[in-house]
Amino acid sequence: MAMQTDVKSTKPLTATGVFKTQSDANMAFRTRIKGIYYTNGATAGSVVITDGQGGNTLLTLNTPAAANADAVYVLVPDQGILAENGLYGTVTNTASITIFYG
Repeated sequence: MAMQTDVKSTKPLTATGVFKTQSDANMAFRTRIKGIYYTNGATAGSVVITDGQGGNTLLTLNTPAAANADAVYVLVPDQGILAENGLYGTVTNTASITIFYG
């Protein structure tokens, strides 16, 4: 049986940049994305998550227009998505995104 890890959450990211832990540290360490929670913006947009700043794209989410009225939770299956160098997000027309990691 696979080893379980404690799951934590980032602070909500509202603009392009490095995801932050709840204690405000940069997410510049190896981790796995376990879940994603985002709130749509007023117009359709997207969130691109990369393996550190300038790294390979790990995930692209297209977000519909809903003017902060619609939030979506995405559960990542199995072991999650591995980020070797931390989490960086490029946010376009999306109100906020929170990552659950472990």
